[in-house]
Amino acid sequence: MWRSVRCSRLLLGLALLLFLLIPLVVHYFWLQDLSRNSEHNSAHALASGGATHLDGVHLDNALDQLAAAELVRKTLGLSGDPSGPVDGPASEKRIQDLMRIKHSVQNELQTLESQRTEMQRQIASFHRKIEELRTEATRHQTDLERLRLSIQQAQVALNEFQTRNTPEIRAPRPLALDYSQRVALVGLPSNQMEGQCTMGHCFDYSACPLSSPMSVYVYEVHRHRNILPPDLVLTDQGRQACLFLVWVDRVDGSSLERLEFWAGDGRNHIVMVTGQDPIPAHSYRALIGSTSFSRRSFRSGFDLVVPNHLSIPDLVDEPWRDTPPLLPLHRRFLVSYQDHQDLVQLTESERALFESLRQIGLDQTDDQVSLELNCPISEEDGLCHTDDKRAHTLESSTFTLIPILGPPMLSSAQVQRRLFEALKHNSIPVIIGHPWASLAIPFSEQISTSDFIVTLPLARAGELHYLLRSFPDSDLFHMKRKGSLFWKTYMSSKVKVIRTVVNIVRERLHIPPPPFSDVASPSVFDQDHPRSIMESLPVEMEPSEPLGPLEPPKASVPFRRNLSTIVVDGYARWNERFDPFQLPPSTPWEPVLPTDAKFMGSSVGFRPIGEGVGGAGKEFSQALGGNKPAEQFTVVMLTYERELVLIDALVRLYGLPFLNKVVVVWNSPQAPSGDLQWPDIGVPIEVVRTAVNSLNNRFLPFDVIETEAILSVDDDAHLRHDEIIFGFRVWRENRDQLVGFPGRYHAWDLEHNSWNYNSNYSCELSMVLTGAAFYHKYYNYLYSSVMPKAIRTKVDEFMNCEDLAMNFLISHVTRKPPVKVTSRWTFRCPGCPVSLSEDDTHFQERHKCINFFMEVYGYMPLLFTQFRADSVLFKTRISADKQKCFKFI
Repeated sequence: MWRSVRCSRLLLGLALLLFLLIPLVVHYFWLQDLSRNSEHNSAHALASGGATHLDGVHLDNALDQLAAAELVRKTLGLSGDPSGPVDGPASEKRIQDLMRIKHSVQNELQTLESQRTEMQRQIASFHRKIEELRTEATRHQTDLERLRLSIQQAQVALNEFQTRNTPEIRAPRPLALDYSQRVALVGLPSNQMEGQCTMGHCFDYSACPLSSPMSVYVYEVHRHRNILPPDLVLTDQGRQACLFLVWVDRVDGSSLERLEFWAGDGRNHIVMVTGQDPIPAHSYRALIGSTSFSRRSFRSGFDLVVPNHLSIPDLVDEPWRDTPPLLPLHRRFLVSYQDHQDLVQLTESERALFESLRQIGLDQTDDQVSLELNCPISEEDGLCHTDDKRAHTLESSTFTLIPILGPPMLSSAQVQRRLFEALKHNSIPVIIGHPWASLAIPFSEQISTSDFIVTLPLARAGELHYLLRSFPDSDLFHMKRKGSLFWKTYMSSKVKVIRTVVNIVRERLHIPPPPFSDVASPSVFDQDHPRSIMESLPVEMEPSEPLGPLEPPKASVPFRRNLSTIVVDGYARWNERFDPFQLPPSTPWEPVLPTDAKFMGSSVGFRPIGEGVGGAGKEFSQALGGNKPAEQFTVVMLTYERELVLIDALVRLYGLPFLNKVVVVWNSPQAPSGDLQWPDIGVPIEVVRTAVNSLNNRFLPFDVIETEAILSVDDDAHLRHDEIIFGFRVWRENRDQLVGFPGRYHAWDLEHNSWNYNSNYSCELSMVLTGAAFYHKYYNYLYSSVMPKAIRTKVDEFMNCEDLAMNFLISHVTRKPPVKVTSRWTFRCPGCPVSLSEDDTHFQERHKCINFFMEVYGYMPLLFTQFRADSVLFKTRISADKQKCFKFI
């Protein structure tokens, strides 16, 4: 190989030598010929006397050519006869001179080549410098436009602040100064109050100001500590209490009047009656909570019907374990009923009811009925069989018949026990009876019981089969789901019954519930371990695009609807979301103003596109617009021992519009490296130290999160700024849903009859991974304190599935699928360590998680979606003088 290279180089050298010598030799012989011709022409001209034919110019040119030829000949050593032969020393000298000339020319060529190379390098360097300066100029121009826009937005905010009309609202003044004045203010009871108590007549509001928590004094608190809800505001100072809570077996005037703070009439007392006897008529101003009421003794809007005390355990940590799944919707029996009835003593219409039940089994359908009219009765509760046997029948019944055939009682312990068991086992109650025998459902003051209970007059007994068969599957599921949530939230334990009773009274007083508790955010930095800041950020690699103004961090206003939510949002809180016990700073369901309100006195906070005129891309990038006031979002980033990946992710957030702050959830037990340089991205970066390494930490409601919108993002997820801003804008229109980028779905396993987690490409999605997704902070409170604890435990067991758990939670609450934005399906992180999600074990665990979560909820909450969101002008042809909403989205 080397020989061939050397030969090639030798041949190249010879070719170069010939290339140089040939022109020199040709030039040499041309000069000799020129010299001969010039001498011959000159002699001939003089001899012939033709000098007169040459003008001065021709003569000068000829002389110059002769002089030049002579000079060349002398230089080359050719003086003498040019036609004579050259040999010997002269020839050798000529060759040496030619070689010297060759080397001189070669050196000159090498010098010129090196100069040319250096000049090309400098030209390339200048070109790069020019491009860098152009990029920098563009970036500075973009920053300037952002600053101008930020100044405009700041001016708008200043004008709003200066022109707003905000009256100074003070806390209500106490209606009474001390306990003695409160006693004298209401006065003693009279016989006229019997059966006529209302909150306005019989309750002392002076003890319960709107600006203070509703404090509760519990008699013999040590005996009842295990059934008191944890969020109850207890006080041991009875003179300062708003409510007094006491348990008795029966309403006995002598024992009640001996209570320390009874004050003669029992005002502001809630008396929980645990016995089964009906409540007698009385004139006390205490609220009575009991299972058994006659129509005369029950004071509507004041007293409370509660579930049967004997059928309820003290505390149930996981009520889902005691209930069957909601599906299949159609069970073995269409309807069931078990009781000991003497048909002879029944009226004709009552006997017709049971005859119609028997007829169902004889109709030309596959419907079956479980009907027992002569079963053994338990002396303890007056019901048939044992609890377990009744439970087996109920779990096999789509509907459960609860006839009201006895004396006209408003509520009885036996009927309430039947209702409790039917709801517990997800069997839809069918209450049927005489017109005068209507049943009072527990907590019906706040709960719309028609969502999960069928109530019929006895006259419809003959049409019972037709009516029950008319329910489509969607309605059956709706009723079963609502009934199950009602039982789990308000009835499944004594703790929840007491919690519900106290909160119904609180709603009557228009006092907001206690707020959800935020989680403290201890920093990983302190005086001994300070934060080290980068001197400068790396060069921006992504193309810049005007996406919005850069504004100082502005928190969302919390607790704006403390009092109005009771009036406006009461039904949804009690009947749709089942979360009336604690008050979040905000929810995704705040009513939306009409679009003209922002121009007619309600403009504070709104930033309409083009100040209301609208527009395309340029105007779109200058304001958030939409149907809600302008706001910002918080990035929450979970990390574990990937410092360099984390820093790169933080640097990419520099210059991101609408960003309030970044919260880094530091899951590692070790503190950050002392030499780690943290970037200054223009907004605060809070690095929160966690107590344990748990993926559930991602969804803790940290107190440093001050915005409603949260962007949950992994440290190795690379999102462009335009993608983030577009996702934020989409979330603002879908605040109660999960809005994100990587889509996944759950797939049915035909072989094992179970669900699998699937990440393949699909035209139908049911999940959006929280490694890059927007959601409302409200769901952090639900995830951490309302969602069944078993789900968080499973996440810690597998160190996996926290994103699936959040998808299940939001779909369960809203009954909506997530929203996928842009064409992103996954994220690639060049140079990042191998992720756990690439391991097959990771997928196997997620299969198990999905099926376990379904078991906890009792059904599959996830719903499918078949579309994704892109910007309005995406792939739309527009004129050259207009811009699209986003360049690439």
